[in-house]
Amino acid sequence: MTDASTMSVVIITGISGSGKSVALKWLEDVGYACVDNLPVAMLSEFVNSMAAQRSPSIAIAIDARSGDDLLHLPQAIKKLRAKGLSIRVIFLEANDITLVQRYSESRRRHPLAERLTREGLSPSLKACISLERELLDPIRDQEHVIDTSGLTPGQLRGWMRDLIQADRQPLIVTFESFAFKHGAPRDADLVFDVRCLPNPHYDSQLKALTGQDAAVSQWLDGFEDVRQMIDHIENFVRTWLPRYTEDTRNYLTIAIGCTGGKHRSVYVVESLAKRFNVLSNVQIRHRNQPEWA
Repeated sequence: MTDASTMSVVIITGISGSGKSVALKWLEDVGYACVDNLPVAMLSEFVNSMAAQRSPSIAIAIDARSGDDLLHLPQAIKKLRAKGLSIRVIFLEANDITLVQRYSESRRRHPLAERLTREGLSPSLKACISLERELLDPIRDQEHVIDTSGLTPGQLRGWMRDLIQADRQPLIVTFESFAFKHGAPRDADLVFDVRCLPNPHYDSQLKALTGQDAAVSQWLDGFEDVRQMIDHIENFVRTWLPRYTEDTRNYLTIAIGCTGGKHRSVYVVESLAKRFNVLSNVQIRHRNQPEWA
């Protein structure tokens, strides 16, 4: 068998309805050999087989359809990594409101509905989602999470592209802006609230612009509070970044929120990314910017 250490292995998991099919299809389109709904018991055998065939890149979707075998997935991944394999696990999720809406639109049956029926329990969609979260929590806590609530398929594909391209680095730091009125992103490791800062929304000449526009940047930079807030967030991240690295994690998502996710949070994210640009693995996401759709 060939040396598998050079093979790229991506495992897609997460909540049903969170976009796993979109992510897997994108990986297939960029050249990954993909398999959906692989039983956990077959993971090691499949990876070894693909390595023997000298496959450079493979992607595997494993989710709640595997049932109680999911409990063995963290250990199976650990064993493969111990052999020198680069295993990247991406956990997709979404809030309950988004999941219910997507299931309503697709009219699909939840994959855990039959299990709940066999156990004599109500197979309601909310009950299925709750059970699935319980089954997947041990995996979620260990790997990189992307919250797809409110994202379009195009946005998810863009985030996957950035993640896969950047995932050669030991730690990927993502600065993400968001709107508190839509809820804080569930994929954030650190959340900072900048709603206390001056708001360009109330300036008629700035309202239609975003924090990426020069006029808004200049306006916000004119306030000492804004500069001080950015300084304090930077100092906090620089102080604790080594500890996150020592924790052997591969990803750190820092979310900055304002009311509408358009001006202040976007400006702060752009400013922080510039201050950390010495790192080659810094990413920027603007969750509530329509041009990302």
